[in-house]
Amino acid sequence: MSLVTPTQLRAVLQVSSSLYSDAYLQKVIDTSELVILPLLVSYSSAVTDRQLANNVATLTTNTPHNYIVGSSVVVSIGDAVFDGTKTVTAISSEYLFSFAKTNADITRNAVIPHGTTYLSGYDAATIYASNPAVYEAIIVVSVEVFQSINAAGGQIEGVDFQPTPYRMGRSLLNRVIGILGKSLDTDAMLA
Repeated sequence: MSLVTPTQLRAVLQVSSSLYSDAYLQKVIDTSELVILPLLVSYSSAVTDRQLANNVATLTTNTPHNYIVGSSVVVSIGDAVFDGTKTVTAISSEYLFSFAKTNADITRNAVIPHGTTYLSGYDAATIYASNPAVYEAIIVVSVEVFQSINAAGGQIEGVDFQPTPYRMGRSLLNRVIGILGKSLDTDAMLA
């Protein structure tokens, strides 16, 4: 689920569909949401390690997951053995949880890049679907991503028509932190 549509981004950018297709703009939006949504308070954690032993899959998260036995969680780590909606069967610590999975054993190993897990129905996109601040933050980042890709020589001009430095660094998030304010997950920013 995307919080911003290509039509909405096209209206902000004032570009036509003959120049930039919906598919192209959706990639820009997806990139922006991958930057913003993990920073927000939600019932999700990044998955850093995976293991499967005796038909029990165990995942390690980088922040406390806050799940309980019986929680229905969505796992997405890019591995069909682990991915999908799972029911938590055991909590080993605030960073480890397990679920039943019939499969050959898999030695503990890192998930690179980190995967995600969230409480079913409570992912950031669902929680913040009608939050105007999150919508605006995604629009701001989408515009910056679009401009950094399409500006001549990668150089964006400011409102005073002066060339501005490359804007895709840390300062990009600093420009939207203020509007996200109370929705920011400070633990996620530290992880």
